[in-house]
Amino acid sequence: MAHNTGPLLNIKNLTVRFATSTGTFTAVDGVDISVSPREVLAIVGESGSGKSVSMLAVMGLLADTATVTADEMSYDGRDLLKLSTAERRRLIGREITMIFQEPVSSLNPSFTVGFQIEEVLRFNLGMNRKDARARAIELFNAVGIPEPETKLNAYPHQMSGGQCQRVMIAMAIASNPRLLIADEPTTALDVTIQKQILDLLMDLQEKHGMALILITHDMGVVAETADRVIVQYKGRKMEEADVLSLFENPQNSYTRALLSALPENAKGDRLPTVADFMAAEAKL
Repeated sequence: MAHNTGPLLNIKNLTVRFATSTGTFTAVDGVDISVSPREVLAIVGESGSGKSVSMLAVMGLLADTATVTADEMSYDGRDLLKLSTAERRRLIGREITMIFQEPVSSLNPSFTVGFQIEEVLRFNLGMNRKDARARAIELFNAVGIPEPETKLNAYPHQMSGGQCQRVMIAMAIASNPRLLIADEPTTALDVTIQKQILDLLMDLQEKHGMALILITHDMGVVAETADRVIVQYKGRKMEEADVLSLFENPQNSYTRALLSALPENAKGDRLPTVADFMAAEAKL
């Protein structure tokens, strides 16, 4: 089948609302997002800005209390909103995959990591048990897990946070997806391991030619990895630009506030906060 020549993922006017006991809460409010083949797009913003919810809507993984609407939500020219559950299931996990926050809690503690990745391979790619085992070993090697034959028999609690994150990455790239969504992939990992995981993701993205959407609140990560950046705040898109333009000439006051709060901008012994900057701009 010929691939669409436009954006790989194209979303227009995405809104996500949740029904709560006190009324309707709007988590994402009219956001546009697109990513092209092989592009690295960073979606940045503080906690609660709607970054993860936007991508969970794409994956169809939100709770029943969520209402998702969009003028367009297409992948490779296919309307995601009109796909049947079975059609969407065939797409998600094969062509579009996601790495979730907190790798240890994303893995089932009752099964070995080998069993879990082999189940992904058998379900998504129809592999038999023997082939799935061999592919799992290949994937563990690819993501830098030592002694993969032994580690396949380990349970999540027997592995470090960094190793569990590598297992999650192995699962996500198992089907050679065209779009990989990484949701805060270095959360709760120490600084050395964070860099290893980011380097691994970028190496895999380049090697396999995937589009990568990187959800983060870390502007340093954005500077090192992204081609283009979307800044979100309170469910809305504040700014979108290529990474160089965003850092050199931010157009939105919230973007400037995020950049002002970087550690290198500290004066004295106190780091400026987003709230400080927004309050100062309001006085101008």
